[in-house]
Order: sequence, then structure tokens, then C-alpha cells
Amino acid sequence: MDQQTIIEKDQKLTEIIKPLGTVLVAFSGGVDSSFVLKKAIDVLGKYNVKGVIVKSELFREEEFNAARTLGKSLNVEIIETEIAELEDPYIIKNTPESWYHSKRLLYGELERLRDLYRFDYVLDGMIMDDLADFRPGLKARTEFNVRSVLQEATLYKDEIRKLSKQYHLPVWNKPALCSLASRIPYGEPLTFSKVNKVNEAEKYIASLGIEHVRVRYHNNIARVEVDDEAIQTVITHRNEIALHLKEFGFDYVTVDLEGYRTGSMNEVINTDYHIS
Repeated sequence: MDQQTIIEKDQKLTEIIKPLGTVLVAFSGGVDSSFVLKKAIDVLGKYNVKGVIVKSELFREEEFNAARTLGKSLNVEIIETEIAELEDPYIIKNTPESWYHSKRLLYGELERLRDLYRFDYVLDGMIMDDLADFRPGLKARTEFNVRSVLQEATLYKDEIRKLSKQYHLPVWNKPALCSLASRIPYGEPLTFSKVNKVNEAEKYIASLGIEHVRVRYHNNIARVEVDDEAIQTVITHRNEIALHLKEFGFDYVTVDLEGYRTGSMNEVINTDYHIS
């Protein structure tokens, strides 16, 4: 995409947001939702915008705290709320449809807050790239009339990163975030113990200076995904990585030779799968 195209899309996004009045922004602290929040503030004014950060057992406490700090730096009101995903039997079951129920829980809480504050719309950070992956949450988004303004402006991740850098957002190059449930294979019921194992394992491997890492859970085996250039680092530190991950509760530790890739658990899903 050339620079002119990005400028045109940014202007289109401005025109999309301008008539929305008052908005709540589902704000995770990642690059996409941060850009939506920043644009909404710039276009509508800070008194017509509130950022909502949602605490859940399936997202890191550190990310929640980082979102709070970033939101306050943007000089806008930040609402903190919480959902209990591991109390929902449909989410615990961990089927492809669980993502739909997870999004329904999230959007239901955002709708409650929108009604409470008598705001006009809820905005999320869905982007064009999301349409290429398995995203059952799109059905829940439609049911709750949430606006995915970045998709409406046909913006892709690389374009949002470039614009975020121009807007001086510190998270412009932050790695993508995803629910920790994405590390557990479908059909394996979710528990706090399993989620915590992959969380602690990823944080430890990241502490070695590895930027992109996923630890996938397979019958108490840790399948480690890192970028190609980081595989040698993992091999160099293999003994201490294995030791720490076993201390976290894993029986065996492996490295995925295909490397880091988002949505790898969805590779086993039939592409024709639909949420009923």
C-alpha cells in the first residue's frame, strides 16, 4: 500500500467516526484498539469518548495494567470492568463455538456500559486481516451492533502500524495480543491451571529477549513457537527453558519447526465451519 492510500484510508476513518456522536471503545492496549481510541478522541473530543478495558482470566494482568497506563496518557476517561470467562460452561468447553460465546460475554458487558453511560456506539479494533482467519466472534459483533471502524475503512495491520507511528502511539510495533485460550487445542476443556502454565511459560521465554512467542498446550506437552531467527536462541537456552517450563507443570517441552504464527490452533479447523 502506498502512502497516499494510507492517507486516504485515514481520512475515510475520520469521516466514518465523525457522525457517531459518543462512543465507548473496547480497549485492550494493543495497536489496533489503541489507534481506534486515539482517532475517536481526535475526531469526537475526549468528552465524547470512553475507553473500556476488560479484565479476564484469559488475558494477562500485565496487559490490563499497560492498557490502563496508555489510556490515561491519552487523557481520556478509562472504564475498568471484568468478565468471568472461566465461569461460562460454553467457554470452558473450548470448542470453535467458544469464541462466539466469549465475544458475546464481552460485547454484552460493553452494551451494558453503553446503556449505563447513554452513549451511542461501541467500537472495537477488528481489522481487515481478521477476515482471513477463523473469527466466530464476528457473529456476536453483528448481534450487538458493534462498529468495527477499521474494517469499515478497509485498514490492514501494516497500515495501522504505520499510522500509529505517525500518531506517536508507543504501541505502534507491539506484538499482536490474543486470548490465552488460543494456546489450548479445541476439545481440551479450559482450566485456570492450563491457562496459567502457558502464560508463565510465555513470559519466561519472552524474558530471554524473544519478542514473538506462543506456547501451545498439548496433553501437558509445551509446543513452543518463535520466529525463525529466534529458534537458535531457544536451542541455546534449551536446558533452562525446559527446566522452567517443567517447574510450571509441563511434562515435556518441544520446539515447533514451523515457527511462530498466529492462529495455528485453527489450522485443524475445516475452513467451511460455521457457527450455528
